[in-house]
Amino acid sequence: MKIITLIFTLLFTTQLLAEQPMLRATPYKYVQQAIGKGKPHFIELGSDSCHSCRIMGKQLYRIKQKNPAFNIEFINVKREREAAYEFKIRMIPTQIIYDAKGKEVYRHIGLLADKELQELFSTYNF
Repeated sequence: MKIITLIFTLLFTTQLLAEQPMLRATPYKYVQQAIGKGKPHFIELGSDSCHSCRIMGKQLYRIKQKNPAFNIEFINVKREREAAYEFKIRMIPTQIIYDAKGKEVYRHIGLLADKELQELFSTYNF
């Protein structure tokens, strides 16, 4: 009985530690209004039920925690289909960067490594 309890406790603890927070979804209408207002924006388009999207969401959450002034937004296109259409999303996750004037300057489909993300934030003056 002690072994079963120990195994259950270890599995439960491992599950809790493995679950890291990810970016919360921002409503599309707020993101749409904010783009082009003098600061660059990094938009992550995906779904909370997509494995690769959750990985990106966790990476971006960590970056946002370290750099709260960065405009990093997550739009859940599974819930907001209009956003998928407006942003011309073909696959998820998709990352789009808009410059301070609202011009799209970068688009990527798939996962990005932490190093690539850091380079993007540096290149586009976040």
